[in-house]
Amino acid sequence: MRIDRLGAYSLLLAAPVYLSANVIAGLAWRRPPFSWATNNISDLGNVTCGLWDTTRPRQVCSPWHTTMNVGMVATGLLIALGLLLARRALGRGVAARATTVLVLAGAGGHVLAGLYPADVNEDNHFLAALLIFFLGNAGLLIAGLAGRSPLFAPMRGVSITLGLIGVTGTALFLAGIDLGFGVGGMERVAVFPMLVWAFVVGLGALRPPLPAARTAETLASPTAHRPDHKIDSRPGHYEA
Repeated sequence: MRIDRLGAYSLLLAAPVYLSANVIAGLAWRRPPFSWATNNISDLGNVTCGLWDTTRPRQVCSPWHTTMNVGMVATGLLIALGLLLARRALGRGVAARATTVLVLAGAGGHVLAGLYPADVNEDNHFLAALLIFFLGNAGLLIAGLAGRSPLFAPMRGVSITLGLIGVTGTALFLAGIDLGFGVGGMERVAVFPMLVWAFVVGLGALRPPLPAARTAETLASPTAHRPDHKIDSRPGHYEA
């Protein structure tokens, strides 16, 4: 149980760590001011200053890029660690296992993005984005099918909703449609659902067992089959 709780805390920390890295790196941004609507997430991790991206040229200069990159690596590791430590609560069904594998791949995308900033190795950074966009969000959708999982089953609606938001955000971002959120804003619509999901799963893993689970444990005890038995405290006395 201690291991499960440690996994839950790891999942809970992932989103705050990621958001904190975004805010801190953004506050140190050099002119023009950083914009969550205009600038991509990866802009905060670029290690050099100057004009970036030939398809959508913009000035990029993030003095605290190390904070952002370390934050991305830490986020991926926290999600991965949380899922692995809390695996008993995730269940052993096919959907639960598929969810774990896919979200682990998405977590690996965060680690890869932090290790390879876009202006250092654009190919690896792009691969990292694909892992987050496609595999991570697909894992959320499949979590909605994990009806036998003691952890995923109670949050099926949340998983499906967040998965649909992530998939839709990915499709619109790659198509260049921002719906007024801006390119950077739509990218965040694609990325943030997995972080929110990890936080919700962490909360769920900290909840006490459901009444049904407690009933099952009670029925498994030797005395549970004799609900009307009475034990006299006097030596040698037993009443049924």
